[in-house]
Amino acid sequence: MRKKSLSDLIQELRSDENIINWHEIEPQEARTKPIPESIDPRIKAALGKKGIGELYTHQYSAYQTLRKGEHIVAVTPTASGKTLCYNLPVLQAVAEDDSSRALYLFPTKALAQDQKSELNEIIHEMGIDIKSFTYDGDTSPAIRQIVRKAGHIVITNPDMLHSAILPHHTKWVSLFGNLKYIVIDELHTYRGVFGSHVANVIRRLKRICKFYGSDPVFICTSATIANPKELAEQLTGSPMRLIDDNGAPRGRKHFVFYNPPIVNKPLNIRKSATVEVNRLAMQFLKNNVQTIVFARSRVRVELILSHLQELVKKEIGAKSIRGYRGGYLPKQRREIEKGLRDGEILGVVSTNALELGVDIGQLQVCVMTGYPGSVASTWQQAGRAGRRHGEALVLMVAGSTPIDQYIVHNPEYFFDRSPESARINPENLIILVDHLRCAAYEIPFRKDEEFGPLDVTDIMEYLVEENVLHRNGNTFYWANQSFPASNISLRSASQENVVIVDQSDVANVRIIGEMDRFSAMTLLHDEAIYLHEGVQFQVEKLDWDHKKAYVREVDVEYYTDANLAVQLKVLEIDKTLSRRTTAIHYGDVVVNALPTIFKKIKLTTGENIGSGPIFLPEEELHTSATWMELKDVDPAIGTKTLEQLLLGISNVLKHIVPIHVMCDRSDIHVVSQIRAAQTQLPTIFLYDHYPGGIGLAEDVFKRFDEIKAAARSLIKKCPCSDGCPSCIGTEIEGINGKQKSIQLLDQL
Repeated sequence: MRKKSLSDLIQELRSDENIINWHEIEPQEARTKPIPESIDPRIKAALGKKGIGELYTHQYSAYQTLRKGEHIVAVTPTASGKTLCYNLPVLQAVAEDDSSRALYLFPTKALAQDQKSELNEIIHEMGIDIKSFTYDGDTSPAIRQIVRKAGHIVITNPDMLHSAILPHHTKWVSLFGNLKYIVIDELHTYRGVFGSHVANVIRRLKRICKFYGSDPVFICTSATIANPKELAEQLTGSPMRLIDDNGAPRGRKHFVFYNPPIVNKPLNIRKSATVEVNRLAMQFLKNNVQTIVFARSRVRVELILSHLQELVKKEIGAKSIRGYRGGYLPKQRREIEKGLRDGEILGVVSTNALELGVDIGQLQVCVMTGYPGSVASTWQQAGRAGRRHGEALVLMVAGSTPIDQYIVHNPEYFFDRSPESARINPENLIILVDHLRCAAYEIPFRKDEEFGPLDVTDIMEYLVEENVLHRNGNTFYWANQSFPASNISLRSASQENVVIVDQSDVANVRIIGEMDRFSAMTLLHDEAIYLHEGVQFQVEKLDWDHKKAYVREVDVEYYTDANLAVQLKVLEIDKTLSRRTTAIHYGDVVVNALPTIFKKIKLTTGENIGSGPIFLPEEELHTSATWMELKDVDPAIGTKTLEQLLLGISNVLKHIVPIHVMCDRSDIHVVSQIRAAQTQLPTIFLYDHYPGGIGLAEDVFKRFDEIKAAARSLIKKCPCSDGCPSCIGTEIEGINGKQKSIQLLDQL
């Protein structure tokens, strides 16, 4: 049996009838420029030893722009050498002046470790004494002192900067006094609540730099999103120059959409994506083609991994296929990364932990189980396949969720459209007030001082009344016993969080995360299945009074979905769009929510396999929302039918909105009311699931027609006869629900 090559396999695949779309991306030659004269000869020599004789165009422009003192944001695809965009100017600055300092911010610890080893290789080759250190929760106290005094390059994450570095800035005088560059990598991860917090952390950082007399230049790098320049400017508060002339070479790439065959026609139930992924991946692995498989959750990763290892055990040995996900120890992860680069490991099954810039070399085939959730994520995962020369194949196997079916039936939507915009709202009052408290703790606040675009004097006066600050003349001083940064989590908006306690190992009970109270009602009630880094946990008890959820690791084939009884009151209307039969509004609402029951939903088919009650008190949430009212409904439809139609449309919107606004399904909620409290009209509300809102509902208001058209197209193109879990749900029997839903949408 001769092993087949990748091009043979691609030819075979072309005749498969389940392939819906085949898209080819043309190869591209490298575009380079010579290494600039001004670069230190020792750096040149070190690059030469690594086989780098010239720079790609984007690396060259980044270097030249930074030498002029401008802030930059560099946008390039996966594996195009963007680390040199910041390492080069930073090393050059230290080589010229030994007192220069730089601060690197990475969203995760693993990335920071990765970058540190790459940086240390170059420094070692250079033979200059440049000290670079990671500073995170794992750094030992002895090393911490060296980092503060002598570290030229400090590598850390936003959480550490917020709670351990800024509040103790007096110990970091040599860093803040000589800071030349601040590097923010993986800019696209700073969105939503997390991004809004980080923007405020950076305002505090700039304030401290100014106090010590330094004025650092920002270097941001990002994967492809629609608004990198706008996001970088919002995050850093500095004008940015966009660098996007990517000079890295790439080979030919085939991007293929695969839709599993239908097993049950009327209900439109398809063969499970996981089964198809196993079958497809096996073909490549048997023929020694290096392959990466992405799955959405850790359970899926383990499922696919055990199947594949079993299937190819005789042919290539089970050891050559490995799993990779959050929760593996750093040592294991380094070993897998090295095995992939050396070609000892043939296949890897991963959660999206490998989406970020971890260096694993380039593989030949990438298989995705289901649509990753956003255009930006999909391109990042696809970037893992594709050597600089030769062919590569990206295969997306659709699941049966509405989102997956929409994408495979509308490939032009995916290929022609720029990725989503990342949204942040640093002026969210709850977040802003928290960081103003931290800022006043760090350095007394003068009355005329700026902190972002808003005038914050009123907030300061409010904090004086609350006895948090003390005012003396024109300056506000911290006047409280507590240490503000320790109570503020950058990952959620309201500070009364529920702590998640993992009791799987009784001898080693640990805290694995936290969640704001409002989300906890639907995601952490008793018996809920909670996913953390892709691991499933079942909630054994939610102690609501003490704000603790006790969980234990489980392995089940279903997830839970809670029903909320929601009452919405409109507080204020900010914008209105009037049409003939409808009105669309955006404004502030107050949501009173009471969780009632939860359903268990099977992962593979999306069918309901059980339910149970939830006993929790009512919660109140002030947030922003977009809502549409139907002024004129055909009376022949009847109240009960109308109610079901609104529910069906809400179900579709719930899946469609995250495609258009960059967010998770749980960040925005959709609620339909047959008679809204203030107008008595049938209404559908979409609201931000965070206190104060983070700008998602406003985005929906701006792009309403685009979202409506997408919802209509999804219902229309769904091949089921009259409603199925992939579109408006199955509750609607015998009323021609699909046709009527489309008519209702047209009215909007």
